[in-house]
Amino acid sequence: MSDDEREEKELDLSSAEVVTKYKSAAEIVNKALQLVVAECKPKAKIVDLCEKGDSYIREQTANMYKNVKKKIERGVAFPTCISVNNTICHYSPLASDESVLEEGDILKIDMGCHIDGFIAIVAHTHVLQEGPITGRAADVIAAANTAAEVALRLVKPGKSNKDVTEAIQKVAAAYDCKIVEGVLSHQLKQFVIDGNKVILSVTNPDTRVDDAEFEENEVYAIDIVTSTGEGKPKLLDEKQTTIYKRAVDKNYHLKMKASRFIFSEINQKFPILPFTARALEEKRARLGLVECVNHDLLQPYPVLHEKPGDLVAHIKFTVLLMPNGSDRITSHPLQELQPTKPLEDPEIKAWLALGVKTKKKGGGKKKKGKKGEKADDSTEAEPMDATTNGAASQD
Repeated sequence: MSDDEREEKELDLSSAEVVTKYKSAAEIVNKALQLVVAECKPKAKIVDLCEKGDSYIREQTANMYKNVKKKIERGVAFPTCISVNNTICHYSPLASDESVLEEGDILKIDMGCHIDGFIAIVAHTHVLQEGPITGRAADVIAAANTAAEVALRLVKPGKSNKDVTEAIQKVAAAYDCKIVEGVLSHQLKQFVIDGNKVILSVTNPDTRVDDAEFEENEVYAIDIVTSTGEGKPKLLDEKQTTIYKRAVDKNYHLKMKASRFIFSEINQKFPILPFTARALEEKRARLGLVECVNHDLLQPYPVLHEKPGDLVAHIKFTVLLMPNGSDRITSHPLQELQPTKPLEDPEIKAWLALGVKTKKKGGGKKKKGKKGEKADDSTEAEPMDATTNGAASQD
């Protein structure tokens, strides 16, 4: 075996150390999400909440692998975003932004953490209200969650990306909702947040991806966005875009001094994974980022919208395709949902009844976590009960 082959082998889930790094990143991002949800209250500033999520991830990851000889990169893998109501995704405003939350807002919270480039991502939908979620808000969240639960059961060796695309559209239709177009679920690899194996949310003539089968020891970020509207996202204001990723295969000699300064800072601090312009010097960033984007040195993550009045829900989770089944490592409990109609489609019920884990022989005990840590049982998923509201959650 060559050194390259050995290194490639060591960096997938066949290595216990790699699995540990994924799960450690997941534990941190799950707790960061919990912290942000708890702070989401009327009149809270969105930028403060986003910064709180990122700060928690930076602080927690800084305490890990401090005493190893080789320097291990760690920190935010995707900046915290809080997209409200008909805003679909990627809203992570600059420090000068004064936007606040209001009672009744539907919030999509999206964030990611990595340890040594092994990435755990999560997105969750939370409604700023007391008591059960009812009406169309319950429908759109139940659609996203049920689609996520179905995807969890279909992203496994032997199944293909097309199987998942077709299934999640059927689930959304059962709640009279749409899967939002253009959202991609990607394979994750070390320092790669958008791997080549992709699951398309909606098939249409404009968007095509290569057919792919899932394989053991792969990792995926499953990304589900549902809407009560048409599911056709629109870019309303380019100035709202604050999240970018270095396009590592592109080079260009920048003309403006501000652009060169910002690009040098990006290469130093954020050479591979997405970052927020909030982390850069704001005045120079405004000038310099435009030239960097115009010459394809940076890939922007635009803030996208549905029409005003449309409701949008977002659920994203990271799943490890382990030898003993699928291991969902990121999630957050949902509020109680009371959708307007029961889930009755027999095919969807059959998908939800599929197990996630392969039963272990001999009924072995669950592994205990590290000292002071709860054993992680979030992935021992039972077949989901679709007869309630189609929105069972995993703690």
